[in-house]
Amino acid sequence: MDTLPHRMYLLAYDEAARGPYDRTRTGFLVRIAALVDLTLRGHLRERDGAVRVTGPGPVGDPVLDRVLEEIAASPHGFKHLARRHRTQTLQAVEDQLAARGQLTVERGRIPVLSGRHTTVPDPDAVRALHAHVTAILCAATSAHEVALEDAALVALAAAGRLGSVASGGDRRRHRARIDDLTGRLGELAPGLETTVRGLRTTMIAAQGGMGGS
Repeated sequence: MDTLPHRMYLLAYDEAARGPYDRTRTGFLVRIAALVDLTLRGHLRERDGAVRVTGPGPVGDPVLDRVLEEIAASPHGFKHLARRHRTQTLQAVEDQLAARGQLTVERGRIPVLSGRHTTVPDPDAVRALHAHVTAILCAATSAHEVALEDAALVALAAAGRLGSVASGGDRRRHRARIDDLTGRLGELAPGLETTVRGLRTTMIAAQGGMGGS
């Protein structure tokens, strides 16, 4: 079964661009998805503003276990953890999807300039995931009836402005719904909700050279 970072990457995938629609933004989205996943599994807990490792032993997923090791070695708040090592986490997710046959990764001739090109062999699976998340966004059911991992995907897609999932018009029409689904993250940890609500500002700062990697 795909982890939350895997699903988040596929949500951000752009067939025309042969990769994430925006690598900087997708790095943040995948990194936060990993933090949400680990918190959902009971491996992370927020206490006095700092995130601590609480779960017994490794998860068994290489990407999540790497993030878990980083946090165990140097605990910080969720906002700091969302900014930290996000590029490495993004590449690790791509490598893992490639190893599972869900992605093909090609390096450009000049990696520093052209980076990676990726192809999803099963685009229908990506479209189905987009449709699933869009349906949750537009549903009339209570936000509290939505599974937390699905609420997180909608909240992150809206915060990251993934037009393939939620266009500008969708975000305006469903502003209250997005707010309610984002609020579900506070059930896991207040810092996660705050981090997602402030993600746009964080991403702008990062793209201005202040966000680290």
